[in-house]
Amino acid sequence: MCNLCPLKYLPASLRSSGIQAMGDDKSSSPRHKIAFQATKYQQWCLFAQMKFVCMVASVFMMLPNAAAYDPLDPNGNITIKWDVMSWTPDGYVATVTMSNFQMYRHIMSPGWTLSWSWAKKEVIWSMVGAQATEQGDCSKFKGNIPHCCKKTPTIVDFLPGVPYNQQFTNCCKGGVVAAWGQDPTASVSAFQVSVGLAGTSNKTVKLPKNFTLLGPGPGYTCGPAKVVPSTIFFTPDHRRKTQALMTWNVTCTYSQFLASKNPSCCVSFSSFYNETITPCPSCACGCQNKKNCIKSNSKEAHRKGVNTPKKDNTPLLQCTHHMCPIRVHWHVKVNYREYWRAKIAVTNFNYRLNYTQWTLVIQHPNLNNVTQVFSFDYKPLVPYESINDTGMFYGMKFYNDLLMEAGPFGNVQSEVLLRKDKNTFTLKQGWGFPRKVYFNGDECKMPPPDAYPYLPNSAYANPVAFSTMAASLLLMLLSIW
Repeated sequence: MCNLCPLKYLPASLRSSGIQAMGDDKSSSPRHKIAFQATKYQQWCLFAQMKFVCMVASVFMMLPNAAAYDPLDPNGNITIKWDVMSWTPDGYVATVTMSNFQMYRHIMSPGWTLSWSWAKKEVIWSMVGAQATEQGDCSKFKGNIPHCCKKTPTIVDFLPGVPYNQQFTNCCKGGVVAAWGQDPTASVSAFQVSVGLAGTSNKTVKLPKNFTLLGPGPGYTCGPAKVVPSTIFFTPDHRRKTQALMTWNVTCTYSQFLASKNPSCCVSFSSFYNETITPCPSCACGCQNKKNCIKSNSKEAHRKGVNTPKKDNTPLLQCTHHMCPIRVHWHVKVNYREYWRAKIAVTNFNYRLNYTQWTLVIQHPNLNNVTQVFSFDYKPLVPYESINDTGMFYGMKFYNDLLMEAGPFGNVQSEVLLRKDKNTFTLKQGWGFPRKVYFNGDECKMPPPDAYPYLPNSAYANPVAFSTMAASLLLMLLSIW
């Protein structure tokens, strides 16, 4: 029965107890002794097997958190494509294009940082549209000095306003890249690099290794570079097409578990039919900043320089019980005959950061019947064609697409009108509240389900109602008489 548990691995306590039991029972036959020992051994082995299964199950339960997979955006990734456009005497000139195919996760300021390790002793002679943060040791070169001689160069995007001769298509945005679902035209960043001391043919070029992408913080994991069919380019009149001499791709995926051990936002609830306000859970985003927070009504919140960002992007939060930079509040506002209305408010509690091109993703069973969204732009997300319960909200351009830092202007809000589905609609058991909420691509901490503001079990009796009805009936009878 238990072939994977040899007898020699039987615990000493069980082995001794079994021997002792057999020794005390002098009347028992050798057959009974063997049966007793086998039964004890089988019980111990079954327990060991169950323990092993539980451990394996626990590991598999933890894997989804560590894996870079998002069920609401299963195909989301950032693809970095290298197109070798021409050969040089000692290397090649390549166009590097970074495409963000994530539906609702963008790269915000201070922008992306890309690094890799050269396979040989390559150097970067020049760059257009981006720059290396360090030149490295180029002392062995005489005459022309390379742009970067480091074995592992670190590349950043140019800021807007650089000279025209240093610009490249889709460059110079400070590393800010929009989400594909929000603005596909702004979801691309590119630069050109001239590589020396490299191969000069498809067979001699060695692909770079160990790609690392910060967007702007950790969270992305990049796979190895893989050679793919060469990219096709069309001339402006679309009458001629050319192709790259060589192309390889690098795919990077995001994991919130790798980005931070704590959530970066939380959710609170309220409704018109219940006086209870369900707040964010205490320490929802961790309380490591509890000692360095600022009270909203203190003089410290209004001093000069409080909104100046730090180089290491450390936050300066307003003191709250949840200690989250972002709070999303969902309020069930009105219940009409055929519609119901919900109010959404997003509040920023970080004094040092404002959020550009923010996105809010909500999963709710009634989002398949959205009638009108008043102050946000809205786009349904249908990762699985048969299910339409997820939508993305984001700010209107030049109106509220910028969520300001903590303070009187650090919030954006809107209302959503939804048509009722009479077959499924109910406000009982918290049905009016979202199932999941994401802000800027990170899942927010939800309140426990038993704390939702449910409908009251029964209506309160009005003691005046019966007397009023009796008085009205009496007046009617007197008028008839």
